Amino acid sequence: MKSWSVEDQPREKYLRLGGQKLTDAELLAIVIGNGSVGQSALSLAKSLLIRSGNDLQKLFELSVENLMDFKGVGKVKAVKIKASLDLGYRLLPLIPSKPLSLSSSAAAFSVLKPVLIGLAHEEFWVLYLDNAHVVIERSLLGKGGFTATVVDIRLVLQQALKWGATAMIVAHNHPTGNLTPSAADKTLTLKLKDAAKLLDMVLLDHIIVGKNEYFSFADQQLL
Repeated sequence: MKSWSVEDQPREKYLRLGGQKLTDAELLAIVIGNGSVGQSALSLAKSLLIRSGNDLQKLFELSVENLMDFKGVGKVKAVKIKASLDLGYRLLPLIPSKPLSLSSSAAAFSVLKPVLIGLAHEEFWVLYLDNAHVVIERSLLGKGGFTATVVDIRLVLQQALKWGATAMIVAHNHPTGNLTPSAADKTLTLKLKDAAKLLDMVLLDHIIVGKNEYFSFADQQLL
């Protein structure tokens, strides 16, 4: 390994041992590719992680512009870092190979985290479930700005009929991290609950996702 440059050492280690044996900093250094004057890619990676509290979630939430504020990180490096983290988040929901039964708001949150955490805009998702509360389909049915998401209740129910769902959990995110449901959130929840009843379906929960936590209408007995 001494024959390799400082820049190449994490890559050589990856080839010998595989990604599971590398630290977060070493993996990030491979993504960065090269350092800058006076610091290696590994040193730069360590600095980024330290400034993020050694929390990959916090690093993921940084925008390209935020990353470019770090010394040694230009636009190309910032985009590489964001793209690699985005790919990792896309992989998370694909990992479970067996049917996933949702028995709690925490279980639902684990399914929703990969698609809702870290967004700068609001999105509205629906988890369609069968009688055993196993996820049949997960659908993005609305996008909005920082303050509101437009939801088509008819579309929510059409998709439920399409997938043969008997229950559903709806969710949206609050990019600010404030988990307090708005008046509009409460009104939408009641409308969805009543509309689902007409088709002999049950709205099990409405989950609001914040930075790395959530609010459950069901847990708070608001359903």
